[in-house]
Amino acid sequence: MPAVAGSLYMASQHKGVPPPLPPPPRPLPVINLGRLTMDSASRALAVRDIVLACRERGCFEVVNHGISRSCMNGALEAASEFFQLSTERKEEFASDDIRQPIRYDTSSRDGISMSRSFLKHYANPLDDWIKFWPTQPPTYREKMGEYAVETQRVSMQLMEAILQGLGLGPSYLQEKLEGGVQFVALNNYPQSSAKKADKIGLAPHSDYGFLTILLQSSPGLEVMHHEDDAWTSVPAIPGALHVHVGDHLEVLSNGQLKSLVHRAVLNPNESRISIASIHGLSMDEEVHCAEELVDEHHPKMYRGSSFQDFLDFLPANMNRYKRYVESLRIDKP
Repeated sequence: MPAVAGSLYMASQHKGVPPPLPPPPRPLPVINLGRLTMDSASRALAVRDIVLACRERGCFEVVNHGISRSCMNGALEAASEFFQLSTERKEEFASDDIRQPIRYDTSSRDGISMSRSFLKHYANPLDDWIKFWPTQPPTYREKMGEYAVETQRVSMQLMEAILQGLGLGPSYLQEKLEGGVQFVALNNYPQSSAKKADKIGLAPHSDYGFLTILLQSSPGLEVMHHEDDAWTSVPAIPGALHVHVGDHLEVLSNGQLKSLVHRAVLNPNESRISIASIHGLSMDEEVHCAEELVDEHHPKMYRGSSFQDFLDFLPANMNRYKRYVESLRIDKP
């Protein structure tokens, strides 16, 4: 502690004055995605802001993204209506096999669930996967399908901007991203109970893919920014989407960008729905550190891996809360 600051602190202690409170957390960056399709100068500034948010915070909010409010509300309604179905109906999708194209559960088989029920399924290409989705509620496929297509579009815009900002060019991996995995996770969290001491709905973790785009019905998401040791609550801004960096983007960028550690806490006022759309390459396509970002001053920091490798990682690490990206780091000599 600097001498002057230390003297003031000691003086306040001697006088019985409590030490000053820590500064409030900085608000999350809010990116106007419409700037990406404006003139070149506006796009350049938007690209800069997106990459800066990824580097410094690991996440940001996006507005003016082109997804209508009715589409977003429709997806939340479809999710809510699914979780309101009878247990028997929902259990039709229950499975111990994490490789199933659709899976419902209420337990902690993935090692991080504390208090939630969830439905997970694939969504891209939509025609390949929608046949596995629920037929009840009757509008589920229509509403969730529309939202999935729109979030896939937004993910492509964001990845083009991030790859451009990294110096790789907006068309880098374009075809592989267009045909890549989109994994949709619908989460249903109960209202926090005064009788229950543990308020955690989902334990701290990071996501495996390049980007996660999250829609939430009410506050409950908390993030831990890089170099921070405190949790920051993410507001549920009407019409906005939350975006955060995943493990495979950390790998691709050779550590220039870091995946975001986040968790879910139970809302004391109401139950909560969130829809996470995770985007990456195809099942068997390995993600490696981009060669353009590796040199003698910046050696390769991670091993390559695929989504299938991630699925192999999960069973052996249940309840250990080990992040997947930690298993990919190359030990320095």
